[in-house]
Amino acid sequence: MFTWFVVLALLGVWSSVAVVYFDIVDYDSVIGKLTAYDADGDGDFDVEDAKVLLAKKKKPKLLNKLDKTIKAEIDAAEKLRKKGKVDEALKAFESLVQQHPQSPRARYGKAQAEDDLAEKLRSNDMLQRAINSYREAAELPDVTSDLLRAALKKRAERQQFLGRMRASLATLQKLVEIFPEDIGLKNDLGVAHLLLGDNKGAKKVYEEVLAVSPGNGFAKVHYGFILKSENMIVESIPYLKEGLESGEPGTDDGRFYFHLGDALQRMGDDSAYYWYELGHKRGHFASVWQRSLYNVDGLKAQPWWTAKETGYTDLVKTLERNWKTIREEALAVMDHHTGLFVPEEENLREKGEWGQYTLWQQGKKAGDSCRSVPKTCSLLERYSEATGCKRGQIKFSVMHPGTHVWPHTGPTNCRLRLHLGLVIPQGCRIRCTNQTREWEEGKVLIFDDSFEHEVWQEAASYRLIFIIDVWHPELTPYQRQTLSPI
Repeated sequence: MFTWFVVLALLGVWSSVAVVYFDIVDYDSVIGKLTAYDADGDGDFDVEDAKVLLAKKKKPKLLNKLDKTIKAEIDAAEKLRKKGKVDEALKAFESLVQQHPQSPRARYGKAQAEDDLAEKLRSNDMLQRAINSYREAAELPDVTSDLLRAALKKRAERQQFLGRMRASLATLQKLVEIFPEDIGLKNDLGVAHLLLGDNKGAKKVYEEVLAVSPGNGFAKVHYGFILKSENMIVESIPYLKEGLESGEPGTDDGRFYFHLGDALQRMGDDSAYYWYELGHKRGHFASVWQRSLYNVDGLKAQPWWTAKETGYTDLVKTLERNWKTIREEALAVMDHHTGLFVPEEENLREKGEWGQYTLWQQGKKAGDSCRSVPKTCSLLERYSEATGCKRGQIKFSVMHPGTHVWPHTGPTNCRLRLHLGLVIPQGCRIRCTNQTREWEEGKVLIFDDSFEHEVWQEAASYRLIFIIDVWHPELTPYQRQTLSPI
């Protein structure tokens, strides 16, 4: 039986008993060229083999009877691949497949080499070749169950990478049918449903997982995430909390800290900030207050800004000089086309009514909405920092008495948010971090909505403002052009 001492002796490396006793495993330190102890059939002794020999991982069986007869050739091709000689490795595996078309391991190696080459060349066509080869390897007769599992898992991962979510879901469904007892595969299947926006399908999968493995942390955080999205706030909290506390792989994700904290806040539980602080310490949030998840590092971060600090003084002056014109058009829309104001749909309200009329979304005009407010849109056309902000919106916002918006944060630190007061009765206020301010008619407030903010509308009549998102002033032209929309 292999022990730490056997492995270390084989490598000519010795360590203290304390290292063994406390199970501090540095697999990379025990890598060597011990081909005699190649446990996974990849041609050399590496990290994966060390894990097998130390009983940290079940030994995968990748070679069938045919593969074993050509193991030397497979090992030679695999060594080329592991050394980064991808073109040579692909040629070697292609030759093996040609000579031995029924060899699953040779075809799997070909798929891996194509996969590596796709990354090197940044080629989607080559990646599609790899996806096809993974399928071919899995479908060969006498393929070992371990190689079948590995090939189809890789296929599903690469399909997701190419954005082919339904194809990936189908591959994972097939895997789960073949390996129904594999909880990890079921968890992956749940994620595939979520990536398709199929929360109902994901919920069913995680309920099945938790029925047979009630302590599974991965399933718990994802199930809690789904419950939270269904506004089952109280029910979501124990699943999110226990899942995060499990520390299992795949649970340490900013979204789970974000939603657990948000759920706790909505219940009036200040322990939310414990989880926000922990999320910050784990590197998911810029700070306890600034909890956006789609960020560019290094941007100036402060909750409130002045026009001068943004560099967008011309835009601010234009808005403030023309605020009555903007208000007139907004009121006309409200009077004659009230239905154009769509209710807020992000589940941010505790109570009340809050409607929005969008002019630009993700850097593009929202349909023909500008036809109803042509002067307003004309004023904004020359300000690309606003109209071209792919991570923001330009919209009118009407909030009725009795509305309270939960503490929340925006999705990204790449924008700043301008609020132009249009109709501001007494009793309306906004908090950003620990500072609370009030709007004024004809004046612009500027804040970074990636910081926690909250709104109260306690007036006797509606509040109307104009919201303009602008690029963070420190973003370069290249970043503004290449950042993905949100």
